Amino acid sequence: MIGKMRLVLLLSLLIYSCSQKETDRPNIIVIMGDDIGISDIGAYGGEIETPTIDRLANEGLRFTTFYNMAKCNPTRSSLLTGLYTGGNGAVHLANLTKEAGYFNIMSGKEHFDPWVPEYCKAENVFDHSFYFWATTEYFLPPSGAFERPFFLEGRELNANEIEYEKSPMYKTDFITDYALRWLDEAFEKKDPFFLYLPYHAAHYPLQARPEDIQKYRGRYLKGWDELRQERFAKMQQLGVLPKKAKLSPPEDNFNKFRGPLVPDYTDYFVWDSLSDAQKDSLDLEMAVFAAMIDRMDQNIGRVLEKLERNGKLENTLILYLNDNGSCPFYSNKITDVAPGPANSYWSLRTSWANLGNTPYRQYKQCGHEGGSHTPFVAYWPGKIAPNTITHQPGHVVDIAPTFLDILNIHYPDSIEGHATLPLQGSSLLPVFMGEERKEPDYFVSGMEKFRMFRSGDFKIVRLNGEAWELYNILEDPTELVNLADSLPDKVVELANFYASTQIGTTPSTP
Repeated sequence: MIGKMRLVLLLSLLIYSCSQKETDRPNIIVIMGDDIGISDIGAYGGEIETPTIDRLANEGLRFTTFYNMAKCNPTRSSLLTGLYTGGNGAVHLANLTKEAGYFNIMSGKEHFDPWVPEYCKAENVFDHSFYFWATTEYFLPPSGAFERPFFLEGRELNANEIEYEKSPMYKTDFITDYALRWLDEAFEKKDPFFLYLPYHAAHYPLQARPEDIQKYRGRYLKGWDELRQERFAKMQQLGVLPKKAKLSPPEDNFNKFRGPLVPDYTDYFVWDSLSDAQKDSLDLEMAVFAAMIDRMDQNIGRVLEKLERNGKLENTLILYLNDNGSCPFYSNKITDVAPGPANSYWSLRTSWANLGNTPYRQYKQCGHEGGSHTPFVAYWPGKIAPNTITHQPGHVVDIAPTFLDILNIHYPDSIEGHATLPLQGSSLLPVFMGEERKEPDYFVSGMEKFRMFRSGDFKIVRLNGEAWELYNILEDPTELVNLADSLPDKVVELANFYASTQIGTTPSTP
């Protein structure tokens, strides 16, 4: 009798242990900003108010060196598949979480490279999805300057079919509205959830709610020269820069593939050389950009508040990142209306983008650090030590293997009848746990004509399809001294290594 009781007790403990292990699996949220420079976020040195992201950073882990693919679509393609490039056999992050029994939700921007298979599209991998493809305006109904449709579970929506809580309709807000609605459903389930929340802010057009713009009016009258110095000093104080980083000089936009190169927008001017009227106009432009980031942070705050109210925050891993550095491209379509309202259509100019990418060189699309190097914050209560900073480099292709580690599942052998493609990153979980990981053999970023390839201490990068530049990225993180002429053998070595990866064989256009 006693033996039977012991057996029952042992079985009960095993069942409890297994169920406890299941419930300990964390909810996972991945949040992405769009066209936001590394220093635009408060926790990375900016004056823009981002208290929610700052909270995640102060209570979590900040990477000083984290790479993306330098442009919207390749970054999303690599983030969600763990591949620099691929095709059939790619596995979406939501395929992994689904295999682990997660409830999958997406609300936000979807934009892929052509190599991403159809079965990886949102409606095929998420239980609920609200999304749009690439650029759309923020206020609805749109002005008509640039329109693309929205989709709910794969069905195209008219503007009047989109559900929203606050009028007038504003994209950053109603993206969150859908996510919060589906979180209610997630909370009713016993399964953990995966929420992918790729915002469109602060991609052009520069449109924001008036009350958010007013908050920043006048803050930028001191100009980009002084603000770059201030941000750089704060970044040094916070410890979010590589140890030997220096402030790069101000830089024009020389991307001949993204025209037109309009001097008023693409050329650098000393701030004090401008008239008061010009300064006021430029202050408004940057105030709208800041307001867009502020509104995104407010909405991330809505998500955290809901998690806390429902007792879910303590068992949730939250990752925040941006898809690329700040964008300097002249994309104005309506020039007789100042930036901000629904009937305007402006883009951020080069010198403000240069401020966002402080202290680095170059911009979106470029493999130089200004385009490829942005914030990465990981928050996981009870797992990740609060207010920690790591100098170990990471990349968006590392997210998929990190998921595998956290979910404690094996990468599938096949998907949709195709043998799976091997992942090209490695897990960040050791870094999350405060340990050293073996650094990957290489990192890749930038569009093909703007490609960078980093291996160990050195990095090659090119601009406008021209000759490879070479930098010792540990000694010279802001790429001030091109070593290509003095170390030609190193250039050849890295260029051959890059060619051997075959990553550059997939066509890409700026």
